[in-house]
Amino acid sequence: MRFERKRTRVGLVAAAALPLVASALALGTQSASADPSAGRQLLSGTKPQWATAQADKGATADSAKVTVRVYLAGKDAKGLAAYAKAVSDPNSSAYGHYLTAAQTQAAYGATKAQVAEVTAWLKSSGLKVTGANRHYLSVTGDVAAAEKAFGTQLHNYTKSGHTYRAPTGNATAPASLHGAVLTVTGLDTAPKKSSHDEALPPPDGVFKNAGPFSTYFGSNTDPKYPSAYGSKAPYAIQGYTGDQLRAAYGAGNYTGKGVTVAITDAYASPYIAQDAARYANDTGGQKYKKGQLSQVLPADYNSTVDCGAGGWYGEETLDVEAVHAVAPDADIVYVGGASCFDNDLLDALNKVVDNHLADIVSNSWGDVEANETPDIAAAYDQVFQQGAVEGIGFYFSSGDSGDNVASTGVKQADVPGNSPWATSVGGTSLAVGKNDKYQWETGWGTERAPLSADGKSWTGFPGPYTSGAGGGTSKYYDQPFYQRGVVPDSLALANGGTVKQRVEPDIAAVADPNTGFLVGQTQSYPDGSLQYSTYRIGGTSLAAPVIAGVQALAQQARHGIAIGFANPLIYDKYGTSAYHDVTDHPLGQGQGLAVVRVDYANAFDASEGTIVSLRTLGADASLHATVGYDDVTGVGTPAKGYVTSSLPPKHGR
Repeated sequence: MRFERKRTRVGLVAAAALPLVASALALGTQSASADPSAGRQLLSGTKPQWATAQADKGATADSAKVTVRVYLAGKDAKGLAAYAKAVSDPNSSAYGHYLTAAQTQAAYGATKAQVAEVTAWLKSSGLKVTGANRHYLSVTGDVAAAEKAFGTQLHNYTKSGHTYRAPTGNATAPASLHGAVLTVTGLDTAPKKSSHDEALPPPDGVFKNAGPFSTYFGSNTDPKYPSAYGSKAPYAIQGYTGDQLRAAYGAGNYTGKGVTVAITDAYASPYIAQDAARYANDTGGQKYKKGQLSQVLPADYNSTVDCGAGGWYGEETLDVEAVHAVAPDADIVYVGGASCFDNDLLDALNKVVDNHLADIVSNSWGDVEANETPDIAAAYDQVFQQGAVEGIGFYFSSGDSGDNVASTGVKQADVPGNSPWATSVGGTSLAVGKNDKYQWETGWGTERAPLSADGKSWTGFPGPYTSGAGGGTSKYYDQPFYQRGVVPDSLALANGGTVKQRVEPDIAAVADPNTGFLVGQTQSYPDGSLQYSTYRIGGTSLAAPVIAGVQALAQQARHGIAIGFANPLIYDKYGTSAYHDVTDHPLGQGQGLAVVRVDYANAFDASEGTIVSLRTLGADASLHATVGYDDVTGVGTPAKGYVTSSLPPKHGR
């Protein structure tokens, strides 16, 4: 059995989530450092913050079983980070000089000698190496052997009413290995363990929108409802389609032809091919060409109950259909993880990099930063850096719970979008008017007020906060070079102190489920049947694949030359007409925005009645979309001209 952290789907308007902890990780740093006096290399961050003296319940039994991954640093970790930066920076002479996967492995990967030395050390400690690849060694054994190998004791600790194992101090590796070990994961067992299953469950229960709807923003207003902000609010749209999103974000005649977008999520919908084809046909979208949508799946799945496997089908469906809607000629490869836990998601990301399956990777999953530890963060950063030198960029949803105070009690950013090597995608409420004309956007943040019993007022107007685009200042990463001079000090220094830190998101697109995207999916109905139906959906799980699709258009405009890790280029265009500068009040200070939404009480039909509510837009917890860079929408959203604004490097791949 494996023990690791669980990741959740960001969108489908569920609260987002991903992780990180202890020591700060600046751009290009590792989680390991030397301790010559002890003859050991410190693997910092492997002791979790929750493993305190007060929570210590004593030593774990020596005979207890341990399963870990020992990640390999490669032969030049610092060189990898440096080249990843140079090859991604438009102002660098190395910009666009990407390496192939084989060249990356040869230049920076672990050598056979390093693997042999690490294996010999582990075996000499009494551990068994059960598997190995270019990234890590899979290792099993008992607690006594693990304590010997990693130079720390393992104790039992209480956390949130449960007992988990964790090291009493940071793990170490022999200095004689000369830094070959990047980190070790699995010494702590919070929060859950996984078990193996061979069969995937059916889809989650059905969800459908009730209506009435607007066909475009503001097209349908019912005068019988109370006013809000000085006027009658229109019905929420039925769900934007590809034509509307392409017009809003300046697609022009570009279609993503010749570009491949990868999507990673957990598990795989058994119905994705038929659902995607039917959705495109029914909504007037472009039909899929033979082989245009493909899947790379694991041999088996695990943790289907812990992860809610059926719920991930909707995530995959949204991601695939959104990318195709925005970039209808782009190839899409779905790379499924065996579970929603870090090790399996890292495996999916590594498949993309090792085989260069795509230049653009959309990822709609994550966690809050407090749940991350630097050992896992180091493993993610290494994948992102290897991708960067190959011309691969990773796009992550910024989260659906604003500053996360309402959901966790603590103001914090989301991961792994907090990594300075990933592109964090924030969210907006989008108004597309008649004839697909872009009207405005505001930062996604929703307050809900139900219609009163007598129908004459909105109860508790504007109502409590429900959800909104994630964003904020990382407590663990220093400010990356590309954010200097763009991100205000009020945000970069929001955690106190004098060291500026990484702020997310970097860029944004539509996410508000009240101005969301229409998807088509096979769902489980109460009578036990499986039926295809459409519904409107949102979350930054929508924003990420939309931006991935827009990047495919931009790469086509660059004559196919890869954009790679996009953040340096994204910030290089800051303040230009390439972006819509999104604010809380696009129609003027004090002018509120809202829509009327009608929902089925039972989520799928009118047999139990409907619920009418007013959804106020542009109210994202404590976060604010302001003029210039902000922690709701980053530099803004793609405007007309964005797609053609990225000149390719003089010497591409």
